[in-house]
Amino acid sequence: MTPNTNPAHMHGKRLIFATSALLAAGLTLTACGAGTNAGSGSTVPADTGAPATITFMEAMSSGAQKTALAKMTKDFMDKNPNIKVQLQDQPDYGTLQTKINAQTAAGTPPTIAQVYGSWADEFAASQVIVPLDDYAAKSDQYQSFFTGIKKDMKLADGKTWMWPFNKSVVVQYFNPTMVPAAPKTWDEFAATAKAASTGNTVALSIDPGSSSGPAGGTAFFEILAESMGDPVFAADGTPQFTKDGAVKAMDYLVRMKKEGSLALGTNYPGQAALGGGTGAFDVSSVASYPFNLKAVGDKFKLGVAALPSGPKGPANQLAGTNIALFSKSSDAEKAAAWKYMQFLTSPEEMAYWSATTGYLPVSKDAMAQPAFKDYAAKTPFVTDATNQLDSATPLPPKSWVNKASGALAQAIQAAVNGSTSSRDALAAAQDSAMKAMKGS
Repeated sequence: MTPNTNPAHMHGKRLIFATSALLAAGLTLTACGAGTNAGSGSTVPADTGAPATITFMEAMSSGAQKTALAKMTKDFMDKNPNIKVQLQDQPDYGTLQTKINAQTAAGTPPTIAQVYGSWADEFAASQVIVPLDDYAAKSDQYQSFFTGIKKDMKLADGKTWMWPFNKSVVVQYFNPTMVPAAPKTWDEFAATAKAASTGNTVALSIDPGSSSGPAGGTAFFEILAESMGDPVFAADGTPQFTKDGAVKAMDYLVRMKKEGSLALGTNYPGQAALGGGTGAFDVSSVASYPFNLKAVGDKFKLGVAALPSGPKGPANQLAGTNIALFSKSSDAEKAAAWKYMQFLTSPEEMAYWSATTGYLPVSKDAMAQPAFKDYAAKTPFVTDATNQLDSATPLPPKSWVNKASGALAQAIQAAVNGSTSSRDALAAAQDSAMKAMKGS
């Protein structure tokens, strides 16, 4: 089948590229010349109703995500005729980051933009985005946000720097004709995958990605390591790839490959194999649901379930982006942007967003909305997935984390393909990751 290149779906691939030294230097110069407004953000501008035009740079550029965001934005402008929102969609997250960096370095950043925590870490250090603690304190939505969402809005300094937007966790998709029941533990998963791998069928295909762009297969490994006892990053972002949990997770993948139940590929290989009848599972984001449905078509009824548990219990990774407010904006623009950001996360809009795109609503209040209830009735897995937003953890919001995950992607390739042992592959990745951290 044709590889799925939808940029919103590609958040599962985590295509986040490092900022070049030249661009980073430009970013810092811009921050220094931004005036007293840069990074101040301690007072929420009053909503005076003054006319304002704001720009939202985002990567919801095709499919249901584009349609849904366009509708939500139009509805907002209809209710707020004094505010004009210009959507500046980019084809993928790599392009989005490059465009934000370039415009910020030039002194013309967007009003708001989708960002990952690692980007926000750099932007906050350069004082080009606004801290949002005072904003959140004035919001009647904040207390309803899931615990994991609230944590994901903060950086290491404990301040709130982002507002939530498109969030997801990872689930297991499966072919019920090959998988009698969704495995409850990772041991059961491996046994089921081995039994299903006959003839041309390889139960699970993953894409670890590369050093510059770790993909969904690396996220799968990171979740697996945590469920086996050790997250691959400490809370402060320090890589800890050689801990027992990571080694056990790598040995698990190596064993699956030797048993013929795991293959490495590119461009959503799990989705392609599941849809093509040569795979039994796909382990990927809930935002993959519409795409997996399309891949499967009417061949079989797609099964979806929570991830299995490991020896240390369940684990999951909170994925997706947040929204940052850039400090170059005028007070009128900040007030208008804040109103728009709260509109996007209102219970009614979040319920519509989730039901239309497959992303998860960021608040408990959204789950009570008719649109979400109707969606959950048709797709029961989404209720459990949404409740996981209380416990799912994002990667630490540090600028070096993506490079470190890229080193993990290389380690997965090396160990699974048999060119080195699990321990040696992870030791090499640890060394590369520490260099990335120290050089950030």
